[in-house]
Amino acid sequence: MELFRVTKEDLLGKLNEKRKKLLVEKDVFISEMPASLLKKIDAIFNKGLAYYLDPKDPVKSSDESIFFRKDDFNAVLSLGAKQIVNKFEEDKLSFAALSKLIDFPIKRTVPVYKISDNPVAVASEVRGYLYPVFDNNKRTFLSNFIASLAEYNILVFEFVEAHNKKERANINGFFLSPNVIVLKRNQKSFRREIFTLAHELGHYLLNAEDIDDNLSDNFFVNNKSNGNNIEDWCNNFAFAFLVGSYGKELDELSKATASNDYHHSIIDAIAQSTHLSTLALYTRLLINGRLSPVDYTAIADNIMEEFKKSELAKKEALEKAKKKALDEGKTLIIPAPKPIISPLYLQTLQGALYSGLINEQDFCKRLHIPADKLDSYLV
Repeated sequence: MELFRVTKEDLLGKLNEKRKKLLVEKDVFISEMPASLLKKIDAIFNKGLAYYLDPKDPVKSSDESIFFRKDDFNAVLSLGAKQIVNKFEEDKLSFAALSKLIDFPIKRTVPVYKISDNPVAVASEVRGYLYPVFDNNKRTFLSNFIASLAEYNILVFEFVEAHNKKERANINGFFLSPNVIVLKRNQKSFRREIFTLAHELGHYLLNAEDIDDNLSDNFFVNNKSNGNNIEDWCNNFAFAFLVGSYGKELDELSKATASNDYHHSIIDAIAQSTHLSTLALYTRLLINGRLSPVDYTAIADNIMEEFKKSELAKKEALEKAKKKALDEGKTLIIPAPKPIISPLYLQTLQGALYSGLINEQDFCKRLHIPADKLDSYLV
């Protein structure tokens, strides 16, 4: 409960959801309880029943969780978010243990920077070796980005949240010291996820742990920061890292007005070449004084409206495809998206498997792959 920052009232509230006969404190906080109740409690904490049956008292350790290392976060976390953070803390510790056992130490090879360092200068410096091979396909670019970080011992976990998951995670990403970044798959906008990864890379460079919720690439609207120096630094770093040499082209643009069509063709070309959203680029023009707040608001509203229309069109096309399949006596099966696997994680698990530290079943479970696909991950 302390790990998840859950009070007695919170726990009882969760356990009593959809119950007619409500549980009270004396029903739950007892030395022995029915297995059915213990399973309901574990559905909240996801620790496994063996955890509660261990006769040893739990040990509160700062090494175990970011929740024991920090008091405040750049997010108000839902229970689903806490579950995700706890899961990847455990995965991080397991990864570190396996790495050590197979004599594959994961040492930091990238300098630690200070918040007093210029984020644009830092972006220019690290871009030379951390920026990935560019690909026009945004998912492929994201995969390249994750692989590029793996070369420098930065481990990225991407998680996919099931559409029917009861407890949703209200976070986009977070950094866990010393070298782990966790990303939430954003099927609707890989640009958003790419920006989130660059932002969390900023946290890694500062070695500043945090959990972020509504990260957006249209930051500093109307030249106002969010009041958090680290978040401001990471946002500025992320933009500079992704925009690269196109940043100079943006800075040299004349004022965007109706007479030059607000530089739409140039902005669109830069967006395609960097995977930054057009909204992020227009925000930069606003910050640089190259776009009026009134015009910015109109452009931003139009971009959001086009996005909503696009999402609606996709939804209607999907419903149409489902209906067609149903009329033909079939069921349209849409495979769930699979998380991108970091080469650093895969190589470590391969080493652990070859060393006999884990078995094939555990290997497949950790990678979320079916057993019949095992051989393709051992090449």
